[in-house]
Amino acid sequence: MYIRGVNLGNWLVLEKWMNASMFAGCDAEDEYYLPRRLPRAVYEERIRMHRAEYITERDFARIKAMGLNAVRIPVPYFIFGDYEPFIGCIEHLDHAMGWAKKYGLKVLIDLHTAPDSQNGFDNGGISGVCCWCKEPEEGEYVLTVLERLAERYKDSEALYGIEILNEPVLDRNFKKMGIQDRYIAVDKEKAAISEGNPESFIREFFLNAYDRIRKHLPEDKAVVFHDAFEMTLWKDFMRDPKYKNVVLDTHQYFGFHQVPEGVDPVDEYRKIGAEIAADIDEMQQYFPVIVGEWCLSNAMVNGVTDPAEKKKIYNDFEKIEFETWDHASGYFYWNYKLLVDTVTPVENGPHVPTHVDDWDMAKCMDEGWLTRV
Repeated sequence: MYIRGVNLGNWLVLEKWMNASMFAGCDAEDEYYLPRRLPRAVYEERIRMHRAEYITERDFARIKAMGLNAVRIPVPYFIFGDYEPFIGCIEHLDHAMGWAKKYGLKVLIDLHTAPDSQNGFDNGGISGVCCWCKEPEEGEYVLTVLERLAERYKDSEALYGIEILNEPVLDRNFKKMGIQDRYIAVDKEKAAISEGNPESFIREFFLNAYDRIRKHLPEDKAVVFHDAFEMTLWKDFMRDPKYKNVVLDTHQYFGFHQVPEGVDPVDEYRKIGAEIAADIDEMQQYFPVIVGEWCLSNAMVNGVTDPAEKKKIYNDFEKIEFETWDHASGYFYWNYKLLVDTVTPVENGPHVPTHVDDWDMAKCMDEGWLTRV
């Protein structure tokens, strides 16, 4: 089965840039501080209403009608409601599994956050902090969450698999990626001890997670792990015959690659696509590879106001991307929808994308920017 999917981001794991109204009336920049900055009653009402309305059965019907066959659902570590001050959301995942079965969609459950974060991104739960790996009790807690998810959905017809952990950042890349410059930490003490995850820690965690998940999950359901932003690092990983139906997830955003001055962006993006495709081909010898996140965002549409010209740019760009993804075993677009004023430019460096409406797959299809799945 070739996966043609979309992420249901900002539903059970919040990202402020995708729906700023959730954070109105407080200075929280991420989900960690939202219940700590809002009055409890306001937080509870707001979060419950959001979860009930942001994604409904109607969305699953639409996703099926769009020609897709799968959804990737980011979930938080507090999904079971046992981690104060957060409110759990397991009942919403239950609904999603039922809707997916009804409409013939497969579900990849993606554990998107860990306590004190595995990456320091705002989508890791707490901005600018990445010290989860230094807290053994929190590592064990995350393993229990994965095991409970596997036990709960092991017999679900809709389940494609469980992803161990979204986007852990290795220590050698933490500073290189400028994470604490992009995401300013509120807790300076935690920020000071944040330095990313040692490769040895992530490898051991992935192996332990596989064992805990596979204890319950039958072999026809996949165990998925993220490449930690180093796709070809994992050629020697999980080679023992005991590891069954393991899938490698890589996230590829062409728009994050800066286009050098004087270089034709189309040529640059083709070059990037060819390099990614070569890495995918190499890693497909070891694992099925899925592109768990990507989107149409690119620098070529910066400043373009003519709708026809913008559409042509996106249509040309999607060909480059799909030529790349065709080397993989499937993909999930990020994201299904946004709740923002998507025509408002966002601040970025030169020669990188300045709009966010092309992160919204439904809008991209409605506008004709995305013409195939």
